[in-house]
Amino acid sequence: MINRVLIRIRVVQILFACFESKETDLKKAENELLFSLQKSYDLYHYLLSLFIELTDLYQHRIDNRKAKLLPTEEDVNPNTRLTDNRFVSQLRKNKTLQKYLTDRPFHWNDNDTFLRTTLDAILASDIYKEYLDDANDSYDTDREFWRKVLKNIITQTEDLFNFLEDESLYWNDDIDIVVSFVLKTIKRFDPQNGEEQELLPMFRDDTDREFAVKLLHYTLLNAGEYQELVDKYTKNWESERIASMDMVIMQIAIAEIMNFVSIPTSVTLNEYINIAKAYSTTKSASFINGILDAIVKELKSEQKIFKQ
Repeated sequence: MINRVLIRIRVVQILFACFESKETDLKKAENELLFSLQKSYDLYHYLLSLFIELTDLYQHRIDNRKAKLLPTEEDVNPNTRLTDNRFVSQLRKNKTLQKYLTDRPFHWNDNDTFLRTTLDAILASDIYKEYLDDANDSYDTDREFWRKVLKNIITQTEDLFNFLEDESLYWNDDIDIVVSFVLKTIKRFDPQNGEEQELLPMFRDDTDREFAVKLLHYTLLNAGEYQELVDKYTKNWESERIASMDMVIMQIAIAEIMNFVSIPTSVTLNEYINIAKAYSTTKSASFINGILDAIVKELKSEQKIFKQ
C-alpha cells in the first residue's frame, strides 16, 4: 500500500526537518521515516473501520428512537438498509482488520462530534436517498454506497482534515494517497471471501521498504557531495533566494538518480518536480527542473549514472 510516491514525499519531509535542525543522526532519521510510514498504514485501517463506526452510530440512534416514551411509526419501524449493509457486515468480521485494530487500537468515538456530523451529512445526502430508493438490493449496491460516501462525502468535509491534523502531523499529507487505496480495497471486496478477504499489505514487497531506507541513507550520508553539485549550478543565485525545501528536494533527487539503476532518470525528475509543486514555492518546479537537468547532463558525461 505504501507506494513510492508516498515514500519520496516522506523522505523529503524527514530530511527537510533534519537539515533545518542540523540533526544528522542516521538511525534517528530512519526510525522517524519508518514510524511515519507506519502511521500512513494506520490511517488505511482506521478509514476502513470508520464505516463500521458510522454504522454502529446509526444503529444507536435507531435504538434510542425506539426507546422514546412516545415513538412514532418511523421510530418503531425504521429503514434498516444502512445497518444491514452487507459490505460493512463482512468488513466488521474481517480477521486482518480486527487483528490490526487490536494490535494498534484507535477509537473514532474519541471525537464523537466528528462521527455525528459525518453521519448527519451522509443521511442528508442524495447518495443516501438514492441508496434507499435503489430497487437493486444487493451486495454490490451496499459496497458501492460506501465507496461513494467515502469519495464524495467523507473526504470532502473540512471536519475530516481538522480531525486528522489533530491526530497525526502526517495524516493530512497522506489522505489523498491513502483514500485511493481504501477505494481500491472496497472495490476488491468479494462476499465469497468472507472474513478472510485480503487487505493491502504495508509494502508491495521488500524492495519498496529497502528503497525508502536506502534513499534516506544515500542522501544523508552524501549530502555534502550532492550539495556541491547543486552549488555548482546555482552559483549565480543568492543563497537566501533559494528555498530550503528546493535544496532538499534536489539533493534527494540526485541520490535517487545516482544510486537506483532500475529507476529511469525521467521518472525521478518528474516525481520530484511534482513534489516541488506541492511542497515548495510557485517557481520551484521550473527552477529545480533546470538545475537537475544540468546536473544530469554532467553526471552522464562523467559516466556517473548507470541505468538498466
